[in-house]
Amino acid sequence: MTQETLILVKEFRPTPVSWRPYVTPVDLDRATPEQLEAMKVTPSNRKVSYYTLTLAHDPEILTVRSPLFNDIMYHRGGLSRANRELAATQTSVVNGCFYCASVHAARYIQLSKAPDDIEILFARANDQQTDVQKKAITAVAQQLSRATPTLHKQDVEALAAQNLSAEEIVDLIFSTALFGWANRLMHSLGQAVEN
Repeated sequence: MTQETLILVKEFRPTPVSWRPYVTPVDLDRATPEQLEAMKVTPSNRKVSYYTLTLAHDPEILTVRSPLFNDIMYHRGGLSRANRELAATQTSVVNGCFYCASVHAARYIQLSKAPDDIEILFARANDQQTDVQKKAITAVAQQLSRATPTLHKQDVEALAAQNLSAEEIVDLIFSTALFGWANRLMHSLGQAVEN
């Protein structure tokens, strides 16, 4: 990686930001067969991200992480893709992960065509959300993302009252938990920077 001046991202927004690792990522030209195999299972076919190249230092873990990520975020059925992205965005806001918040907010807007939902979320003004299902989803994602997560029977009942099935509720918990882990890992390994 070349020496460059990096400007840290300091606000949430649904437009692209970059992520730069603290450690030198794996060089694709020098990657081991195991590292190349692990990176092959990532969802992107266009370019290998700095994040994936950094995770490739431990190919055994990356080989498990990528399919798990894909299964949670992209499987058919259960919670809609848009609402999984909404939960991932809320989780990333709670955890202060500017990179993940920008990526998943943009995906949510693309899927839902509802940029106002992200404005409300970034303003931390969930009480202004008029869609009660989205309000319940972001409230649970927020609760599960705190340093001491909480989820009570009445929270699950509130989701069910908004016509979320048991499968959708499990998907919400999985996507929130996945991003609670991913945000913390990204914070440990690097930082969000301006493009």
